[in-house]
Amino acid sequence: MSLKSKIEAEIKQAMLNKQKERLTPLRAIKSLILLAETEKGGGEALSEDTELKLLTKAAKQRRDSLEIFKEQGREDLASKEQSELAVIEEFLPKQLSEAELEAELESIIDQVGAAGPQDMGKVMGAATKALAGKADGKAISGKVKELLSK
Repeated sequence: MSLKSKIEAEIKQAMLNKQKERLTPLRAIKSLILLAETEKGGGEALSEDTELKLLTKAAKQRRDSLEIFKEQGREDLASKEQSELAVIEEFLPKQLSEAELEAELESIIDQVGAAGPQDMGKVMGAATKALAGKADGKAISGKVKELLSK
């Protein structure tokens, strides 16, 4: 089942259950999918990789907004962003724990043959592809720096 059909089913369910707070982020995801499909000019189904990128981008936007709202003391807007983020994360793959992330990155460093901080670009290129959707870019970057500077 494609992401688009999952989202459409969830939208129907949210409408039936009158879950307005759930409906908004679901419609936003559907909008992103429809825009991406028409952008290519075909109406063809998106690949799983493209769907994952769309969701990751939407989640990152919510996290960034959440952080800003918390800094400014806008708890009303922060709670709205938090609930939208929770809905979006339902459709993302399970995030890696810190230990799992470190183990994955160590194996990538071994595969690439990185020796030190000068090889960060090679490691980041491979890591972002391998861990797409499973870990945040900031977390990957920070852990790579830490591992390469040992």
